Amino acid sequence: SDQGSWINDFIPAWARQWRAAGHTLAWAHDAALLPESQVCFYLSYSRIVDTALRARHGNNLVVHESDLPAGRGWSPLTWQVLQGAQNIVVTLFEAADAVDAGVIYGQTAIQLRGYELVDDLRLQQATATFELCADFVASYPGLLQQARKQHGTSSYFPRRTPVDSRIDLDLPLRDQFNLLRVCDNNRYPAWFEHVGARYALCINRVKQDDDEN
Repeated sequence: SDQGSWINDFIPAWARQWRAAGHTLAWAHDAALLPESQVCFYLSYSRIVDTALRARHGNNLVVHESDLPAGRGWSPLTWQVLQGAQNIVVTLFEAADAVDAGVIYGQTAIQLRGYELVDDLRLQQATATFELCADFVASYPGLLQQARKQHGTSSYFPRRTPVDSRIDLDLPLRDQFNLLRVCDNNRYPAWFEHVGARYALCINRVKQDDDEN
């Protein structure tokens, strides 16, 4: 995983469970530092892993939040939430030379209700990610026989930058609610400019007494 990734908050608990189940596990923020293994998972890892590094592992697996080949590229969950999606497919596939183009081993889906903020989205994303990883290992190596090539029209999401979190003061807040949902109050908050100054706009959901979520 990338050193600054949000998923690092979830990996330690996952790693403890796998070690307790008898697996040997190594975790690094640089793929070149990993020892040889049967399976290597690249979780929220933004660097290209070349053929030589991938050859150290029996399988090199990536989890991506889109129904590949649609939605290849950067931050697929974020872009789809911005588009108003409520059903988001999560795909486990083999890393290949071409970005997000490898054979698919498994898929699941995240169901959204429209109120989730970034912490809620990350929890669902992490849950789906680790479920796919666990299913792969539990069925390994038999699952390899179920690999399927990607079919359909490919599309690509661009990398997000700070300008993508800008609020337009001339638009209704309702029209920009999905943007607020995907902004991180600490790492990349929503922001706007007014009278020559820049302001951060943070959002938190206020739970009511009868709110179970």
